[in-house]
Amino acid sequence: MSENTQPRLISAKDAAIETTLSTVQLAVMASVGLFPKPIQISERRFAYVRAEVTAWLDSKIAASTMAGRA
Repeated sequence: MSENTQPRLISAKDAAIETTLSTVQLAVMASVGLFPKPIQISERRFAYVRAEVTAWLDSKIAASTMAGRA
């Protein structure tokens, strides 16, 4: 059995690094439904669910790949 050692939640900064978008751009996109919304994990702390960010990236890569074949 393989263990996943990556954290399930990531900071806005880490989400920005993974997507190559700024934290502000991610917040704007999330507010209009174009990116997964972060979840509130404490009174003042928000984090993104890594699986949702990864799925969003995978969908963008798949769409790009499919557009290249059209």
